[in-house]
Amino acid sequence: MDQNPTPAPAPAPTPEQPPVATPTSTVTPAAVDPGKTLGIVSLILPFVGFGLVGLILGIVARKKSAAVGIKNGFALAGIILGAISTFFGIIGFALIVGGIGSLASKCAELGNGTHTVDGVTYTCGTGSTTN
Repeated sequence: MDQNPTPAPAPAPTPEQPPVATPTSTVTPAAVDPGKTLGIVSLILPFVGFGLVGLILGIVARKKSAAVGIKNGFALAGIILGAISTFFGIIGFALIVGGIGSLASKCAELGNGTHTVDGVTYTCGTGSTTN
């Protein structure tokens, strides 16, 4: 008998399995819009009579949002409504000042008292004077 053992046959080669890709999920936090709150405020202010402030806040909010690469629809709407509100506010102010100026010049022409001219009654100098 042979004292040398016969070597065991090598295992049959198996095809290599491709490496299994393990899914890696990186959770990116949602981008925070630094101008969102200002944008909402700028949208509301023109409705309560502060169109110019709404316009300014809308511009600031839009710039803050654009700095981080986010579009801010609230700010854009606030800018538009603020501009429209400011425009009509200026027109209204001009009409009121013009009306007061016209009334003052008419009263200067007519003098103190109540006067009716062409169906329009003017009351000028309502302060009482005593002699």
